[in-house]
Amino acid sequence: MSTPLMKQYTEIKGQYKEYILFFRLGDFYEMFFEDAEIASRVLGLTLTSRNKEKGMDVPLAGIPYHSSKPYIAKLVNAGYKVAICEQTEDPKKAKGIVKREVVQIITSGTLQDVDYLDSKSNNYLACIEHYNQEYSLSYLDITTGEFKVLECNEDNLISEIYKIEPSEILLTQSIKERLSNLIEKLDVNFSIITKINDGEKLLKDYFNIVSLDSYGIYGKKAMIDACASILDYVLAMQFNNELTIRKIEVINKSEVVEISSSTLRNLEIIKNQRDKSTYGSLLWVLDKCKSSTGSRKLKQLLQNPLLDIDEINRRYDDVEYLCVEIIKREEIRSLLDSVYDIERLIGKVIFSNENGKDINALKKTIYSSFKIKELWPEKFVDIDFNILANIYRKIDELLLEDAPFSVREGNMIKSGVSSELDELRNIMNNGTSILLEIEAREREKTGIKNLKIKYNNVFGYFIEVSKSNLDMVPETYIRKQTLSNAERFITEEIKSYEDKIINSKAKIAELEYNIFKELSSFIKEYKNIFIELSNVLAYIDILISFTITALENNYTRPKFNDNYYEIKDARHPVVERLIGDNTFISNNVYFDNDNKFIILTGPNMSGKSTYMKQIALISIMAQIGSFVPAKEANLNIVDKILTRIGASDDILSGQSTFMVEMSEVAGIINSATNNSLIILDEVGRGTSTYDGLAIASSISKYIVENIDAKAIFATHYHELTELENEYTSIKNYRIEVEEKNGKVNFLRTIVKGGADRSYGIEVAKLAGLPKSIIRESTKLLKSFESEKNNGQLSLFNNFEYENYDKIEKLEETIDVLNEKLEKIRSLDINNMTPLEALNTLMKIKGEI
Repeated sequence: MSTPLMKQYTEIKGQYKEYILFFRLGDFYEMFFEDAEIASRVLGLTLTSRNKEKGMDVPLAGIPYHSSKPYIAKLVNAGYKVAICEQTEDPKKAKGIVKREVVQIITSGTLQDVDYLDSKSNNYLACIEHYNQEYSLSYLDITTGEFKVLECNEDNLISEIYKIEPSEILLTQSIKERLSNLIEKLDVNFSIITKINDGEKLLKDYFNIVSLDSYGIYGKKAMIDACASILDYVLAMQFNNELTIRKIEVINKSEVVEISSSTLRNLEIIKNQRDKSTYGSLLWVLDKCKSSTGSRKLKQLLQNPLLDIDEINRRYDDVEYLCVEIIKREEIRSLLDSVYDIERLIGKVIFSNENGKDINALKKTIYSSFKIKELWPEKFVDIDFNILANIYRKIDELLLEDAPFSVREGNMIKSGVSSELDELRNIMNNGTSILLEIEAREREKTGIKNLKIKYNNVFGYFIEVSKSNLDMVPETYIRKQTLSNAERFITEEIKSYEDKIINSKAKIAELEYNIFKELSSFIKEYKNIFIELSNVLAYIDILISFTITALENNYTRPKFNDNYYEIKDARHPVVERLIGDNTFISNNVYFDNDNKFIILTGPNMSGKSTYMKQIALISIMAQIGSFVPAKEANLNIVDKILTRIGASDDILSGQSTFMVEMSEVAGIINSATNNSLIILDEVGRGTSTYDGLAIASSISKYIVENIDAKAIFATHYHELTELENEYTSIKNYRIEVEEKNGKVNFLRTIVKGGADRSYGIEVAKLAGLPKSIIRESTKLLKSFESEKNNGQLSLFNNFEYENYDKIEKLEETIDVLNEKLEKIRSLDINNMTPLEALNTLMKIKGEI
């Protein structure tokens, strides 16, 4: 038979079937049945059982409520949703079963506890909505209050999702079905929501506004529904408690450089492609920020470079200023060490998750802000420091410097703040001496020389008077107990102090907590000024990060013009850092109206990809306001950076390599403008030689004739170099190679003219492929070359296909070479023992 407790649990669990229910029982959160089994498996808890004696074997797992946060975070990060069910009445006053109800729901996108989040990344909850062929993507970081929305089409929806890396995505069932192919490829938690009825009303009510014009989304149904749906979801998860959200920010894609998800991956802007960490990325090079907020803002900036030349130049001016003002810069940088994560600290205050250390962190940040303002006042003109000074004084007056993490155990509030608190502390700390004072006073008042104040667990504190002195007892004494040789009394004063002494610790903790929460409420009123301050400090942090990086790596200030694009001695910002020792070989690039399309030829491993990537990365760096790795940079503003480099990741897995390649190239062709920068690496190699060559040639012609964008096309198709004779804007460049004593040396310098051979077999030889493969490849290559029509195959003459079999055989051999090369390149040589390396090479040899 079910117990009242299990009946209550079953009723509540029935309302929250898809959640792990944390059911409060005294000092523990208990989980039952399947929830307990999941918690045991995921959290490593011991699985026990309940009510065995009643014939009910109920699986049970529990955790102490005061240490629940890491367990909740672990479940949420594992993809589960958690419902917190609390006792909503005092168990001592409960009549029957204690009342309980769910007070909070936690999902991966609504996790508040910043201790279990990446401090340098946002934790976004996103929502996708659709209306009239347009999609809207809204996203919210509940810990910072950042709430943004943008419009996009289905083609670039994946890029926007990839950029923000949401922890959870909300969508209706119909949108889930419409985007089923996309959803299957995304490694993210999805939550199905019901279509919102009146999103406009919800938003206006929440923000207390009469029109959505002020946010720029009036009449835009998809945007309104995306924002309203995410807000509705979060309010439901938080049971309508206060949120950190201040406003909705519309992302205007026409104000920033378009960078697709493939470009982010190909250029390794935020993460490397090997292990997806930031090491070896552009972010890794540039992020020398002292604050977490600065790092998060820099990451956003790298994904959305600017188009506004005036704003870019203002940043250059600031970086230049910091380069010169060395002492001031280092003083500010030192002060930034004491700038804490204001955004998330204010979020904790709003969610009532703050502690004494958090409030003191805000105080220290305010102090550092005053000092930084003294050094660079121009950056703080919009910040009301009178309010901040008042907040600082308030915290300083009330809060102890070493206030603990716990807000329920006292030791937070200074002496002198509350007379009641001071009295309670005096009683708790000096209870014995106070009672001795009362005892002496009563002895003197009554004349009873042997009057004693004593204590026992039954009566508490009392005055004991021997029977011989009973006639001296005042009428104000209250008799409590009669003994054989004495009587025991209490007075109102003793009773009052007894209550204070016994309960002083609990009363102190309660009083301190109330004072602390009043302070938090005061701070909460000024959340907007803290967010403004956070943005200014993050901006300064980023500028100093740019400055330090520029000085350490000898970067230069770019200039912008409308006529030509020239970088002298350009370097790859990441590669030069990785190899060190100033051994990176720099190169030039030049574009103008008569030179907008570069065909780049040269062997594998010679540096073609590195060269192309560094040009794109320099444009990105320039347009976020950073100096760049070059001797001189005269640039144009580019509106889009579009790349097709190497193999795609698993988002489009299931399609052939060639299909993925063509899909990405189609996206580039369809979105590029004459102000775009296009990087194409070996396009066309995923199919047969002639198909690939024809496609590569046609793509090149189309870009020149119809788009007129700046483009670099790296290719092994030397036949493409003939296009220079057909189009004045196409120029041939190659990676210089030195042949000496039968050996090939890649000089990694870019020179004018096309390469006449690929050196593929030489590369295979350097990689250590068996001599039999090298000999066979050389033989086939010579045979093929001797039978071509007067030398090089031309797209512009008829070609006889009589050697097709030999060509196919050569292609198969080259495929084998490429496959083994890729396998060898992927080996982690630094972490292999000599024996492992030998065994691996023997295995590769056996596969040939």
